[in-house]
Amino acid sequence: MTVQTRPSQAAEGRSRRWRRPAIVHLPFGLVAAFAVAGLVRIVQYHWRQGAVLLGVALVVAAALRLVLSDERAGLIVIRSRPVDALLYSGLGAAVLFIALTITGGPFG
Repeated sequence: MTVQTRPSQAAEGRSRRWRRPAIVHLPFGLVAAFAVAGLVRIVQYHWRQGAVLLGVALVVAAALRLVLSDERAGLIVIRSRPVDALLYSGLGAAVLFIALTITGGPFG
């Protein structure tokens, strides 16, 4: 007697395989969305707001890197978890500090 798999089980397995890559890229997509929004604001001559959004993108990347496993973090994984989190958060804090403290300049 052979065991037959139901077509729904096979279809479910295929759909899970196709959903997994999309889910893995969600953290990167979130970080990229903040970065693109920041770049749009910079192009519109609102450089402080754009720089803040870029800093937020880096801080979000650090938080996601700390919370998610290597497999689920997807494209935001560069090195080990502590190194990634330290570098993302450090650079994000520096960008935020500079964007929030500089006054004046050609873009006023």
